[in-house]
Amino acid sequence: GAVGVLHAGLIPLLVFKLKTEPEEIQELILDTLSNCLRVEASEALATGVVTILKEKLTHSSLAIRSKAARVLLEIGTHPEGKSAACEEVIPVLVSLVEDTDPEVQASATGALMFATVKPQGRFSALGAKAIPPLLKLVAEETSKARLSAIKTLTMLAEVPEGRRTLLHHTDTFQQCLNDPCEAVRRAAKIAISVIQWKP
Repeated sequence: GAVGVLHAGLIPLLVFKLKTEPEEIQELILDTLSNCLRVEASEALATGVVTILKEKLTHSSLAIRSKAARVLLEIGTHPEGKSAACEEVIPVLVSLVEDTDPEVQASATGALMFATVKPQGRFSALGAKAIPPLLKLVAEETSKARLSAIKTLTMLAEVPEGRRTLLHHTDTFQQCLNDPCEAVRRAAKIAISVIQWKP
């Protein structure tokens, strides 16, 4: 289905409709875009989808916030999407890390993780004060976003300013070394080694 939508050239139309349709239709459009962007992102990026998604991230509807963050997560998996996310939405994603809904938190943290792969994304996230809310997620054992938060903080620790801040919080990562999830344990071990690395 997603490939059919892409081949039919419907992405620009769907992105445009995000501005005008009622909320329930916007939710369907965001779901469709999420599926399509797993396959290909350049057409959506060319239509300025990131600017529209940025508005949707602050929408009063929980479903729209969550789905917009999910679409950004899909965009971030593509190399050209990482740059777009860095430039426009990192401060909003950082604010959504503290959203009351676990789904919004998880998608926003995942999108932030992909956005901080690029150096300018790391500086932008540090400028947006991403470390405190991410540390809070790492400390929450039930958080769906825990793994993404650990990986994002690991990337922020590659910047000297981030490393200096995180050196005071290695105990938060130490607690993750006993997590039942192997991926969390492994990510925490890598995070600690990056934070404690000395040139």
